[in-house]
Amino acid sequence: MNSANGNDSKKFKGDVRSPGVPSRVVHVRKLPNDINEAEVISLGLPFGKVTNLLMLKGKNQAFLELNSEECAQTMVSYYSSVTPVIRNHPIYMQYSNHKELKTDNSPNQVRAQAALQAVNALHGGGMAGMAIPTDASSMAGAPAQSPVLRVIVENLFYPVTLDVLHQIFSKFGTVLKIITFTKNNQFQALIQYADAMTAQHAKLSLDGQNIYNACCTLRISFSKLTSLNVKYNNDKSRDYTRPDLPTADSQQSLDHQTMAAAAFSAPGIISASPFGGPHSFPHTFAIQQAGQYEMYPGLSVPGIPGALASLGMGHGGMAAAAAAAASRLGLSGLTATGGHNVLLVSNLNPETVTPHCLFILFGVYGDVMRVKILFNKKENALVQMSDGTQAQLAMSHLNGQRLHGRAMRVTLSKHTTVQLPREGHEDQGLTKDYSNSPLHRFKKPGSKNYSNIFPPSATLHLSNIPPSVMEDDLKRLFASSGATVKAFKFFQKDRKMALIQMGSVEEAIECLIEFHNHDLGENHHLRVSFSKSTI
Repeated sequence: MNSANGNDSKKFKGDVRSPGVPSRVVHVRKLPNDINEAEVISLGLPFGKVTNLLMLKGKNQAFLELNSEECAQTMVSYYSSVTPVIRNHPIYMQYSNHKELKTDNSPNQVRAQAALQAVNALHGGGMAGMAIPTDASSMAGAPAQSPVLRVIVENLFYPVTLDVLHQIFSKFGTVLKIITFTKNNQFQALIQYADAMTAQHAKLSLDGQNIYNACCTLRISFSKLTSLNVKYNNDKSRDYTRPDLPTADSQQSLDHQTMAAAAFSAPGIISASPFGGPHSFPHTFAIQQAGQYEMYPGLSVPGIPGALASLGMGHGGMAAAAAAAASRLGLSGLTATGGHNVLLVSNLNPETVTPHCLFILFGVYGDVMRVKILFNKKENALVQMSDGTQAQLAMSHLNGQRLHGRAMRVTLSKHTTVQLPREGHEDQGLTKDYSNSPLHRFKKPGSKNYSNIFPPSATLHLSNIPPSVMEDDLKRLFASSGATVKAFKFFQKDRKMALIQMGSVEEAIECLIEFHNHDLGENHHLRVSFSKSTI
Protein backbone atom coordinates (compact mmCIF):
# COMPACT_ATOMS: atom_id res chain seq x y z
CA MET A 1 0.00 0.00 0.00
CA ASN A 2 1.49 3.30 -1.05
CA SER A 3 1.03 5.56 1.98
CA ALA A 4 2.46 8.92 3.01
CA ASN A 5 4.17 9.05 6.36
CA GLY A 6 4.21 12.39 8.17
CA ASN A 7 6.97 11.50 10.69
CA ASP A 8 9.63 13.35 8.74
CA SER A 9 8.14 16.33 6.93
CA LYS A 10 11.57 17.45 5.74
CA LYS A 11 12.00 14.27 3.69
CA PHE A 12 8.43 14.48 2.47
CA LYS A 13 8.92 16.23 -0.85
CA GLY A 14 5.29 16.49 -1.83
CA ASP A 15 4.00 14.81 -4.96
CA VAL A 16 5.55 15.18 -8.35
CA ARG A 17 2.61 16.08 -10.63
CA SER A 18 0.93 12.78 -11.23
CA PRO A 19 -0.99 12.10 -14.44
CA GLY A 20 -4.18 12.28 -12.39
CA VAL A 21 -4.77 8.71 -11.23
CA PRO A 22 -7.66 9.05 -8.75
CA SER A 23 -6.85 8.59 -5.06
CA ARG A 24 -8.76 9.50 -1.93
CA VAL A 25 -5.74 11.62 -0.91
CA VAL A 26 -5.74 15.08 -2.48
CA HIS A 27 -2.53 17.11 -2.74
CA VAL A 28 -3.24 20.84 -2.13
CA ARG A 29 -0.64 23.39 -3.29
CA LYS A 30 0.11 27.14 -3.21
CA LEU A 31 -1.51 27.72 0.20
CA PRO A 32 -0.97 31.12 1.87
CA ASN A 33 1.73 31.21 4.61
CA ASP A 34 -0.77 31.89 7.39
CA ILE A 35 -3.15 29.05 6.45
CA ASN A 36 -4.63 27.09 9.34
CA GLU A 37 -5.79 23.48 9.56
CA ALA A 38 -9.49 24.33 9.70
CA GLU A 39 -9.27 26.28 6.43
CA VAL A 40 -7.66 23.35 4.61
CA ILE A 41 -10.26 20.94 6.02
CA SER A 42 -13.03 23.31 4.90
CA LEU A 43 -11.93 22.84 1.27
CA GLY A 44 -12.87 19.15 1.49
CA LEU A 45 -15.96 19.33 3.68
CA PRO A 46 -18.62 19.90 1.01
CA PHE A 47 -17.58 16.68 -0.71
CA GLY A 48 -17.47 14.17 2.13
CA LYS A 49 -15.84 13.34 5.46
CA VAL A 50 -12.21 14.45 5.79
CA THR A 51 -10.50 11.47 7.46
CA ASN A 52 -6.90 12.72 7.72
CA LEU A 53 -4.73 15.78 7.14
CA LEU A 54 -1.01 16.33 6.69
CA MET A 55 0.18 19.97 6.70
CA LEU A 56 3.50 20.91 5.04
CA LYS A 57 3.54 24.55 6.07
CA GLY A 58 7.12 25.18 4.97
CA LYS A 59 6.16 24.16 1.44
CA ASN A 60 2.73 25.86 1.49
CA GLN A 61 1.21 22.45 0.79
CA ALA A 62 -1.11 19.98 2.46
CA PHE A 63 -2.52 16.49 1.92
CA LEU A 64 -6.19 15.89 2.59
CA GLU A 65 -7.56 12.36 2.87
CA LEU A 66 -11.28 11.86 2.21
CA ASN A 67 -13.37 8.86 3.23
CA SER A 68 -13.72 7.60 -0.36
CA GLU A 69 -12.12 7.93 -3.77
CA GLU A 70 -15.47 9.05 -5.16
CA CYS A 71 -15.58 12.05 -2.77
CA ALA A 72 -12.01 12.97 -3.74
CA GLN A 73 -12.91 12.74 -7.45
CA THR A 74 -15.88 15.05 -6.97
CA MET A 75 -13.68 17.50 -5.09
CA VAL A 76 -10.84 17.53 -7.66
CA SER A 77 -13.22 17.86 -10.63
CA TYR A 78 -15.15 20.69 -8.92
CA TYR A 79 -12.02 22.68 -8.11
CA SER A 80 -10.60 22.13 -11.59
CA SER A 81 -13.48 24.25 -12.94
CA VAL A 82 -13.72 26.67 -9.99
CA THR A 83 -10.35 27.64 -8.50
CA PRO A 84 -10.72 28.24 -4.75
CA VAL A 85 -9.14 31.46 -3.44
CA ILE A 86 -8.05 32.03 0.17
CA ARG A 87 -6.78 35.53 1.01
CA ASN A 88 -6.11 36.31 -2.67
CA HIS A 89 -4.14 33.05 -3.15
CA PRO A 90 -5.52 30.75 -5.85
CA ILE A 91 -5.22 27.20 -4.46
CA TYR A 92 -4.38 24.25 -6.73
CA MET A 93 -5.10 20.57 -6.18
CA GLN A 94 -4.52 17.20 -7.79
CA TYR A 95 -4.68 13.54 -6.82
CA SER A 96 -1.81 12.40 -4.64
CA ASN A 97 0.39 9.41 -5.54
CA HIS A 98 -0.37 8.19 -2.01
CA LYS A 99 -3.43 6.06 -1.41
CA GLU A 100 -3.71 6.94 2.30
CA LEU A 101 -2.06 9.16 4.92
CA LYS A 102 -0.24 7.96 8.02
CA THR A 103 0.49 10.60 10.62
CA ASP A 104 2.55 10.59 13.81
CA ASN A 105 2.67 12.52 17.07
CA SER A 106 4.83 15.47 16.00
CA PRO A 107 3.39 18.82 17.23
CA ASN A 108 2.43 19.73 13.67
CA GLN A 109 0.41 16.55 13.27
CA VAL A 110 -1.15 16.70 16.74
CA ARG A 111 -2.57 20.11 15.84
CA ALA A 112 -3.97 18.75 12.55
CA GLN A 113 -5.60 15.79 14.34
CA ALA A 114 -7.15 18.10 16.95
CA ALA A 115 -8.61 20.29 14.18
CA LEU A 116 -10.02 17.18 12.44
CA GLN A 117 -11.62 15.91 15.65
CA ALA A 118 -13.16 19.31 16.34
CA VAL A 119 -14.65 19.48 12.86
CA ASN A 120 -15.96 15.91 13.02
CA ALA A 121 -17.52 16.50 16.43
CA LEU A 122 -19.23 19.61 15.10
CA HIS A 123 -20.62 17.75 12.12
CA GLY A 124 -21.72 14.65 13.98
CA GLY A 125 -19.34 12.41 12.09
CA GLY A 126 -19.23 11.99 8.32
CA MET A 127 -21.74 13.72 6.17
CA ALA A 128 -21.37 12.15 2.74
CA GLY A 129 -24.72 10.90 1.54
CA MET A 130 -26.57 12.29 4.57
CA ALA A 131 -29.28 14.87 4.63
CA ILE A 132 -28.53 17.99 6.64
CA PRO A 133 -28.44 17.09 10.32
CA THR A 134 -31.08 19.08 12.16
CA ASP A 135 -28.82 19.54 15.17
CA ALA A 136 -26.33 21.43 12.97
CA SER A 137 -29.04 23.79 11.82
CA SER A 138 -30.30 24.31 15.33
CA MET A 139 -26.77 25.18 16.41
CA ALA A 140 -27.03 28.10 14.04
CA GLY A 141 -30.13 29.18 15.96
CA ALA A 142 -32.41 28.61 13.00
CA PRO A 143 -34.88 25.95 11.91
CA ALA A 144 -33.58 23.42 9.38
CA GLN A 145 -33.44 25.34 6.10
CA SER A 146 -32.73 24.19 2.56
CA PRO A 147 -29.25 24.50 1.02
CA VAL A 148 -31.07 25.71 -2.13
CA LEU A 149 -31.86 29.41 -2.51
CA ARG A 150 -34.48 30.81 -4.84
CA VAL A 151 -33.28 34.14 -6.27
CA ILE A 152 -35.43 36.66 -8.15
CA VAL A 153 -33.67 39.59 -9.87
CA GLU A 154 -35.91 42.68 -9.93
CA ASN A 155 -35.35 45.85 -12.04
CA LEU A 156 -33.33 43.93 -14.60
CA PHE A 157 -31.87 46.87 -16.53
CA TYR A 158 -28.61 45.01 -17.31
CA PRO A 159 -28.07 41.41 -18.28
CA VAL A 160 -27.38 39.18 -15.26
CA THR A 161 -25.81 35.89 -16.33
CA LEU A 162 -25.23 32.58 -14.62
CA ASP A 163 -21.51 33.49 -14.32
CA VAL A 164 -22.31 36.76 -12.56
CA LEU A 165 -24.54 34.93 -10.05
CA HIS A 166 -21.85 32.30 -9.50
CA GLN A 167 -19.27 34.98 -8.72
CA ILE A 168 -21.51 36.78 -6.25
CA PHE A 169 -22.78 33.71 -4.40
CA SER A 170 -19.37 31.95 -4.33
CA LYS A 171 -18.18 34.59 -1.88
CA PHE A 172 -20.13 32.81 0.87
CA GLY A 173 -19.13 29.22 0.17
CA THR A 174 -18.97 26.54 -2.48
CA VAL A 175 -21.78 26.84 -5.04
CA LEU A 176 -22.55 23.33 -6.29
CA LYS A 177 -25.30 23.94 -8.86
CA ILE A 178 -27.21 26.80 -10.49
CA ILE A 179 -30.33 26.77 -12.68
CA THR A 180 -31.60 30.02 -14.25
CA PHE A 181 -34.98 30.57 -15.92
CA THR A 182 -37.62 33.20 -16.61
CA LYS A 183 -40.95 32.87 -14.80
CA ASN A 184 -43.77 35.45 -14.64
CA ASN A 185 -41.56 37.72 -16.76
CA GLN A 186 -38.91 37.71 -14.03
CA PHE A 187 -35.35 36.42 -14.27
CA GLN A 188 -34.95 33.82 -11.51
CA ALA A 189 -32.37 31.32 -10.33
CA LEU A 190 -32.06 28.33 -8.02
CA ILE A 191 -28.64 28.15 -6.35
CA GLN A 192 -27.51 25.11 -4.36
CA TYR A 193 -24.83 25.32 -1.69
CA ALA A 194 -23.20 22.39 0.10
CA ASP A 195 -25.29 23.03 3.20
CA ALA A 196 -28.08 25.12 4.66
CA MET A 197 -25.94 27.27 6.94
CA THR A 198 -23.95 28.63 4.00
CA ALA A 199 -27.21 29.29 2.15
CA GLN A 200 -28.57 31.11 5.18
CA HIS A 201 -25.40 33.23 5.45
CA ALA A 202 -25.62 34.18 1.76
CA LYS A 203 -29.33 35.00 2.08
CA LEU A 204 -28.79 37.23 5.13
CA SER A 205 -25.93 39.07 3.42
CA LEU A 206 -27.35 39.46 -0.11
CA ASP A 207 -31.14 39.69 0.17
CA GLY A 208 -32.27 43.16 -0.99
CA GLN A 209 -28.82 44.14 -2.36
CA ASN A 210 -28.39 45.62 -5.87
CA ILE A 211 -25.93 43.98 -8.26
CA TYR A 212 -25.51 47.28 -10.13
CA ASN A 213 -26.27 50.84 -9.11
CA ALA A 214 -29.97 51.22 -8.34
CA CYS A 215 -30.99 48.15 -10.38
CA CYS A 216 -30.84 44.35 -10.55
CA THR A 217 -32.08 43.87 -6.97
CA LEU A 218 -31.70 40.41 -5.42
CA ARG A 219 -34.78 38.97 -3.67
CA ILE A 220 -33.76 35.73 -1.95
CA SER A 221 -35.80 33.03 -0.20
CA PHE A 222 -35.21 29.38 0.69
CA SER A 223 -36.40 26.92 -1.93
CA LYS A 224 -38.60 23.98 -0.99
CA LEU A 225 -36.15 21.79 -2.89
CA THR A 226 -33.20 20.31 -1.05
CA SER A 227 -31.21 19.40 -4.15
CA LEU A 228 -31.17 20.39 -7.83
CA ASN A 229 -31.07 17.93 -10.70
CA VAL A 230 -29.00 19.57 -13.46
CA LYS A 231 -28.94 17.81 -16.81
CA TYR A 232 -26.85 20.22 -18.90
CA ASN A 233 -23.89 22.54 -18.33
CA ASN A 234 -24.58 25.64 -20.39
CA ASP A 235 -25.47 29.31 -19.97
CA LYS A 236 -28.82 28.47 -18.31
CA SER A 237 -27.77 25.74 -15.85
CA ARG A 238 -24.59 24.34 -14.40
CA ASP A 239 -23.52 21.53 -12.08
CA TYR A 240 -20.01 22.46 -10.90
CA THR A 241 -19.51 18.98 -9.43
CA ARG A 242 -20.08 17.38 -12.87
CA PRO A 243 -17.94 19.10 -15.53
CA ASP A 244 -18.64 16.07 -17.78
CA LEU A 245 -22.32 16.94 -18.40
CA PRO A 246 -23.37 17.72 -22.02
CA THR A 247 -24.14 21.30 -23.04
CA ALA A 248 -27.34 20.30 -24.93
CA ASP A 249 -29.48 22.96 -26.59
CA SER A 250 -30.08 25.70 -24.08
CA GLN A 251 -32.58 27.62 -26.21
CA GLN A 252 -34.93 24.68 -26.14
CA SER A 253 -34.25 22.78 -22.93
CA LEU A 254 -37.45 23.16 -20.98
CA ASP A 255 -36.72 20.46 -18.41
CA HIS A 256 -35.24 23.00 -16.03
CA GLN A 257 -38.23 25.30 -16.35
CA THR A 258 -40.67 22.53 -15.47
CA MET A 259 -38.41 21.53 -12.62
CA ALA A 260 -38.17 25.11 -11.45
CA ALA A 261 -41.95 25.34 -11.46
CA ALA A 262 -42.02 22.27 -9.21
CA ALA A 263 -39.53 23.97 -6.93
CA PHE A 264 -42.22 26.35 -5.74
CA SER A 265 -44.87 23.74 -5.01
CA ALA A 266 -43.96 20.22 -3.90
CA PRO A 267 -41.51 20.22 -0.98
CA GLY A 268 -38.37 18.13 -1.43
CA ILE A 269 -39.54 16.76 -4.76
CA ILE A 270 -36.01 16.22 -6.00
CA SER A 271 -33.78 13.78 -4.08
CA ALA A 272 -32.26 14.87 -0.78
CA SER A 273 -28.94 16.68 -0.96
CA PRO A 274 -25.89 14.50 -1.56
CA PHE A 275 -23.88 16.81 0.70
CA GLY A 276 -24.81 17.99 4.16
CA GLY A 277 -23.49 19.59 7.30
CA PRO A 278 -22.79 23.25 7.88
CA HIS A 279 -19.78 24.48 6.00
CA SER A 280 -18.66 27.90 5.03
CA PHE A 281 -15.47 29.09 3.47
CA PRO A 282 -13.53 31.43 5.74
CA HIS A 283 -14.38 35.02 4.89
CA THR A 284 -11.13 35.94 3.33
CA PHE A 285 -12.18 38.48 0.73
CA ALA A 286 -10.97 41.99 1.43
CA ILE A 287 -13.35 44.69 2.57
CA GLN A 288 -12.83 47.65 0.29
CA GLN A 289 -14.25 51.12 0.54
CA ALA A 290 -16.67 51.73 -2.21
CA GLY A 291 -15.69 55.13 -3.52
CA GLN A 292 -18.57 57.12 -4.85
CA TYR A 293 -21.16 54.34 -4.73
CA GLU A 294 -23.27 53.14 -1.87
CA MET A 295 -22.34 49.54 -2.07
CA TYR A 296 -22.42 46.40 -0.03
CA PRO A 297 -19.11 46.60 1.89
CA GLY A 298 -16.53 44.04 0.93
CA LEU A 299 -18.09 43.02 -2.34
CA SER A 300 -17.09 45.88 -4.52
CA VAL A 301 -14.37 47.86 -6.18
CA PRO A 302 -14.82 51.52 -7.12
CA GLY A 303 -15.11 52.51 -10.75
CA ILE A 304 -17.48 49.75 -11.76
CA PRO A 305 -21.17 50.32 -12.42
CA GLY A 306 -22.68 48.71 -9.46
CA ALA A 307 -22.99 47.35 -6.07
CA LEU A 308 -21.81 43.77 -6.21
CA ALA A 309 -20.39 44.24 -9.65
CA SER A 310 -16.77 43.37 -9.35
CA LEU A 311 -16.25 41.08 -6.39
CA GLY A 312 -12.52 41.36 -6.93
CA MET A 313 -12.62 38.62 -9.57
CA GLY A 314 -9.93 37.79 -12.07
CA HIS A 315 -10.36 39.20 -15.54
CA GLY A 316 -10.41 36.12 -17.71
CA GLY A 317 -12.27 32.95 -18.43
CA MET A 318 -15.86 34.10 -17.98
CA ALA A 319 -18.58 34.36 -20.53
CA ALA A 320 -18.36 37.69 -22.31
CA ALA A 321 -21.62 38.94 -20.89
CA ALA A 322 -20.45 38.27 -17.37
CA ALA A 323 -17.14 39.85 -18.26
CA ALA A 324 -18.87 42.97 -19.42
CA ALA A 325 -21.28 43.01 -16.54
CA ALA A 326 -19.14 42.03 -13.60
CA SER A 327 -15.51 42.18 -14.54
CA ARG A 328 -13.18 43.26 -17.31
CA LEU A 329 -14.30 46.87 -16.63
CA GLY A 330 -10.93 47.86 -15.27
CA LEU A 331 -11.56 51.36 -16.56
CA SER A 332 -11.36 54.40 -14.37
CA GLY A 333 -14.67 55.89 -13.28
CA LEU A 334 -16.86 53.89 -15.62
CA THR A 335 -20.42 54.53 -14.47
CA ALA A 336 -23.63 52.98 -15.63
CA THR A 337 -24.93 56.23 -17.06
CA GLY A 338 -22.01 57.58 -19.03
CA GLY A 339 -18.25 57.31 -19.24
CA HIS A 340 -16.87 55.09 -21.96
CA ASN A 341 -19.97 54.56 -24.03
CA VAL A 342 -18.46 55.54 -27.41
CA LEU A 343 -16.63 52.91 -29.45
CA LEU A 344 -14.04 53.50 -32.17
CA VAL A 345 -14.52 50.93 -34.95
CA SER A 346 -11.63 50.69 -37.43
CA ASN A 347 -10.57 48.61 -40.45
CA LEU A 348 -14.05 48.88 -41.98
CA ASN A 349 -14.62 48.50 -45.71
CA PRO A 350 -15.11 52.13 -46.86
CA GLU A 351 -16.89 51.00 -50.06
CA THR A 352 -19.75 49.22 -48.30
CA VAL A 353 -20.05 50.43 -44.70
CA THR A 354 -23.03 52.63 -43.77
CA PRO A 355 -24.24 54.08 -40.44
CA HIS A 356 -27.32 51.82 -40.74
CA CYS A 357 -25.32 48.59 -40.97
CA LEU A 358 -23.29 49.51 -37.85
CA PHE A 359 -26.51 50.54 -36.06
CA ILE A 360 -28.10 47.11 -36.70
CA LEU A 361 -24.98 45.06 -35.86
CA PHE A 362 -23.96 46.91 -32.68
CA GLY A 363 -27.66 47.07 -31.74
CA VAL A 364 -27.51 43.32 -31.00
CA TYR A 365 -25.51 44.16 -27.85
CA GLY A 366 -27.12 47.41 -26.71
CA ASP A 367 -29.09 50.46 -27.85
CA VAL A 368 -27.09 52.49 -30.37
CA MET A 369 -27.68 56.24 -29.99
CA ARG A 370 -25.52 57.67 -32.78
CA VAL A 371 -23.12 56.53 -35.51
CA LYS A 372 -20.53 58.66 -37.33
CA ILE A 373 -18.38 57.41 -40.20
CA LEU A 374 -15.31 59.67 -40.29
CA PHE A 375 -15.38 61.98 -43.29
CA ASN A 376 -11.64 61.90 -44.08
CA LYS A 377 -11.06 58.30 -43.08
CA LYS A 378 -14.09 56.25 -44.01
CA GLU A 379 -12.68 52.96 -42.71
CA ASN A 380 -13.17 54.37 -39.19
CA ALA A 381 -16.43 55.05 -37.37
CA LEU A 382 -17.64 56.12 -33.93
CA VAL A 383 -20.58 54.23 -32.39
CA GLN A 384 -22.28 55.70 -29.32
CA MET A 385 -24.06 53.14 -27.11
CA SER A 386 -26.57 54.12 -24.43
CA ASP A 387 -24.12 53.28 -21.60
CA GLY A 388 -20.68 51.90 -20.77
CA THR A 389 -21.85 48.36 -19.99
CA GLN A 390 -23.40 48.00 -23.45
CA ALA A 391 -20.26 49.46 -25.07
CA GLN A 392 -18.13 46.90 -23.22
CA LEU A 393 -20.47 44.07 -24.25
CA ALA A 394 -20.40 45.11 -27.94
CA MET A 395 -16.61 45.46 -27.87
CA SER A 396 -16.07 42.04 -26.28
CA HIS A 397 -18.31 40.33 -28.87
CA LEU A 398 -17.50 42.23 -32.08
CA ASN A 399 -13.77 43.02 -31.91
CA GLY A 400 -12.05 40.86 -34.56
CA GLN A 401 -15.28 39.79 -36.32
CA ARG A 402 -15.32 40.08 -40.12
CA LEU A 403 -17.64 42.54 -41.83
CA HIS A 404 -17.65 42.99 -45.64
CA GLY A 405 -14.39 41.02 -45.95
CA ARG A 406 -12.41 42.82 -43.23
CA ALA A 407 -11.73 42.05 -39.55
CA MET A 408 -13.17 44.94 -37.52
CA ARG A 409 -11.17 46.41 -34.68
CA VAL A 410 -13.34 47.72 -31.84
CA THR A 411 -11.86 49.79 -28.99
CA LEU A 412 -13.15 52.36 -26.49
CA SER A 413 -13.00 55.89 -27.85
CA LYS A 414 -11.79 58.87 -25.83
CA HIS A 415 -14.91 60.76 -27.03
CA THR A 416 -17.83 60.85 -24.61
CA THR A 417 -20.48 61.60 -27.28
CA VAL A 418 -20.77 61.64 -31.06
CA GLN A 419 -21.33 65.21 -32.25
CA LEU A 420 -24.09 65.80 -34.80
CA PRO A 421 -23.26 68.08 -37.76
CA ARG A 422 -24.21 71.72 -37.20
CA GLU A 423 -27.40 73.07 -38.83
CA GLY A 424 -26.88 73.56 -42.55
CA HIS A 425 -23.62 71.57 -42.59
CA GLU A 426 -24.50 68.39 -44.49
CA ASP A 427 -21.96 65.56 -44.09
CA GLN A 428 -23.22 63.24 -46.88
CA GLY A 429 -25.30 61.24 -44.41
CA LEU A 430 -22.21 59.92 -42.58
CA THR A 431 -23.61 60.85 -39.13
CA LYS A 432 -26.94 59.48 -37.97
CA ASP A 433 -28.89 59.98 -34.76
CA TYR A 434 -30.76 56.82 -33.69
CA SER A 435 -31.73 57.92 -30.17
CA ASN A 436 -35.47 57.68 -30.98
CA SER A 437 -35.26 54.58 -33.17
CA PRO A 438 -38.11 52.05 -32.74
CA LEU A 439 -35.55 49.28 -33.41
CA HIS A 440 -33.81 49.44 -30.01
CA ARG A 441 -33.81 45.92 -28.51
CA PHE A 442 -33.23 46.90 -24.86
CA LYS A 443 -35.66 49.77 -24.26
CA LYS A 444 -37.94 47.67 -22.04
CA PRO A 445 -36.52 46.96 -18.56
CA GLY A 446 -36.37 43.22 -17.98
CA SER A 447 -36.76 42.46 -21.71
CA LYS A 448 -35.97 38.81 -22.47
CA ASN A 449 -33.52 40.10 -25.10
CA TYR A 450 -31.11 40.59 -22.18
CA SER A 451 -30.90 36.86 -21.59
CA ASN A 452 -30.40 36.06 -25.28
CA ILE A 453 -27.17 37.93 -26.00
CA PHE A 454 -24.72 35.62 -27.76
CA PRO A 455 -21.49 36.08 -29.73
CA PRO A 456 -21.75 36.19 -33.53
CA SER A 457 -22.38 32.67 -34.85
CA ALA A 458 -23.21 31.03 -38.17
CA THR A 459 -26.68 30.11 -36.85
CA LEU A 460 -29.27 32.90 -36.61
CA HIS A 461 -32.40 32.95 -34.46
CA LEU A 462 -35.45 34.29 -36.37
CA SER A 463 -38.65 35.41 -34.71
CA ASN A 464 -41.93 37.19 -35.48
CA ILE A 465 -42.52 34.98 -38.55
CA PRO A 466 -46.15 35.23 -39.82
CA PRO A 467 -48.05 31.94 -40.37
CA SER A 468 -48.19 32.38 -44.15
CA VAL A 469 -44.38 32.43 -44.55
CA MET A 470 -42.93 28.98 -45.26
CA GLU A 471 -39.46 27.48 -44.85
CA ASP A 472 -38.67 27.91 -48.58
CA ASP A 473 -39.66 31.59 -48.49
CA LEU A 474 -37.15 32.28 -45.72
CA LYS A 475 -34.42 30.16 -47.30
CA ARG A 476 -34.92 32.03 -50.60
CA LEU A 477 -34.87 35.39 -48.83
CA PHE A 478 -31.55 34.67 -47.09
CA ALA A 479 -30.00 33.12 -50.22
CA SER A 480 -30.92 36.26 -52.19
CA SER A 481 -28.07 38.09 -50.43
CA GLY A 482 -25.61 35.67 -52.05
CA ALA A 483 -25.13 33.70 -48.82
CA THR A 484 -25.28 29.92 -48.47
CA VAL A 485 -28.16 28.49 -46.41
CA LYS A 486 -26.91 25.26 -44.85
CA ALA A 487 -29.89 24.30 -42.67
CA PHE A 488 -33.25 25.56 -41.41
CA LYS A 489 -35.58 24.51 -38.61
CA PHE A 490 -38.83 25.94 -37.22
CA PHE A 491 -39.22 25.72 -33.42
CA GLN A 492 -41.57 22.82 -32.66
CA LYS A 493 -43.49 24.60 -29.94
CA ASP A 494 -43.65 28.01 -31.61
CA ARG A 495 -43.74 28.33 -35.39
CA LYS A 496 -43.18 32.09 -35.12
CA MET A 497 -39.50 31.26 -34.44
CA ALA A 498 -36.85 29.40 -36.40
CA LEU A 499 -33.11 28.77 -36.67
CA ILE A 500 -31.25 29.25 -39.94
CA GLN A 501 -27.64 28.21 -40.44
CA MET A 502 -25.48 30.18 -42.87
CA GLY A 503 -22.24 29.12 -44.56
CA SER A 504 -20.04 31.13 -42.15
CA VAL A 505 -20.15 33.58 -39.25
CA GLU A 506 -19.30 36.40 -41.68
CA GLU A 507 -22.31 35.51 -43.89
CA ALA A 508 -24.54 35.35 -40.80
CA ILE A 509 -23.39 38.84 -39.71
CA GLU A 510 -24.22 40.27 -43.14
CA CYS A 511 -27.61 38.51 -43.24
CA LEU A 512 -28.48 39.81 -39.77
CA ILE A 513 -27.69 43.36 -40.93
CA GLU A 514 -29.68 42.94 -44.14
CA PHE A 515 -32.75 41.08 -42.86
CA HIS A 516 -33.31 42.27 -39.27
CA ASN A 517 -36.60 44.22 -39.42
CA HIS A 518 -37.29 42.92 -42.97
CA ASP A 519 -41.00 43.33 -43.81
CA LEU A 520 -42.53 39.86 -44.26
CA GLY A 521 -46.04 41.24 -44.86
CA GLU A 522 -49.12 41.00 -42.61
CA ASN A 523 -47.51 43.73 -40.47
CA HIS A 524 -44.74 41.33 -39.36
CA HIS A 525 -41.15 42.58 -39.36
CA LEU A 526 -38.58 39.79 -39.04
CA ARG A 527 -36.37 39.87 -35.92
CA VAL A 528 -32.89 38.36 -36.29
CA SER A 529 -30.29 37.64 -33.61
CA PHE A 530 -27.32 35.31 -33.13
CA SER A 531 -28.11 31.89 -31.69
CA LYS A 532 -26.17 29.73 -29.28
CA SER A 533 -27.68 26.60 -30.81
CA THR A 534 -26.76 24.71 -33.93
CA ILE A 535 -29.15 22.77 -36.14
